[in-house]
Amino acid sequence: MIAQNLIRSTLIAMGIFGATAIPIGQDRASATESGQAIAQSADYFPDTIGTRWQYRGQISEGPLQTIENKYFSNVSSVTGTRTLKGGLVVTVFHDTNPGNHGPSDSFYRRDAAGVVYYGSEPGTPLEKQLTPYQIIRFPMKVAQSFQQFNRTDIDFGSDIDGDGTNEKVDVEGLSTVLGQESITVPAGTYPDAVRVEAKMTLKIRLSSVDRTAVGTDVMTAWFAKGVGLVKYIERQELAALKDDRGNITDITEELEEVSVKSAPGLQGRHEPAPEGLFADDASNQKLFQVLFAPGLRAYAR
Repeated sequence: MIAQNLIRSTLIAMGIFGATAIPIGQDRASATESGQAIAQSADYFPDTIGTRWQYRGQISEGPLQTIENKYFSNVSSVTGTRTLKGGLVVTVFHDTNPGNHGPSDSFYRRDAAGVVYYGSEPGTPLEKQLTPYQIIRFPMKVAQSFQQFNRTDIDFGSDIDGDGTNEKVDVEGLSTVLGQESITVPAGTYPDAVRVEAKMTLKIRLSSVDRTAVGTDVMTAWFAKGVGLVKYIERQELAALKDDRGNITDITEELEEVSVKSAPGLQGRHEPAPEGLFADDASNQKLFQVLFAPGLRAYAR
């Protein structure tokens, strides 16, 4: 898949919130020098129709101190294209059970500027207020970070405090290329996988009381050249609401099998980048200290 797992919470599970730290060992990605561009960045995100990835997954979730472990499988495949309003053509990825959330279709466009996410089916009200947004910029550069979205006072799409009114939320997404390193999964060892980290922060204002619930979702994903996503690790955590103890979710998917179809060429290679969305200006570039590490499925959350 391209990156539907890169910010899982924003792509297909916006109703599940955020994350705290998972110690991944940031020094492992130090083999690639900071600021160095990763050659042929687009080759890490194959999207030819007929390409198929099979993943095995594990999920641990529940209230703090009461964790339930589950195992699942997910098959992701590029099934075709779809024309959106205005004539824009996007690539359709179908997942059978991403993050153990059941089947979904996700829509992406890859061109010379990067990869943009255009939503999913089934989607959520919150997701629809955020899309489209860019999830990867080309060329990828080590230590490069950018803000994917930053929306304030929008409809959360859910009444989590039970007073009959949907909560309002501020939500921000950031993505960082951490470097290249070797990663081993059931499908094999990939010595120069690109490690990308995505972090989403939600500040949910409860309508029944003067209180803000904070959720964060952080995902680390590894992409191999010519293969795509080979592994992601995600942690989601929602702070305690009222008298509960909060909720925590850890998700992992690892590649078991892959069949990549040969690509006829990069879609839109000669197309100009749309104004604004891909603007590579200082206001959209933010280098930040990574505080959490597992989300691009982020990934991704």
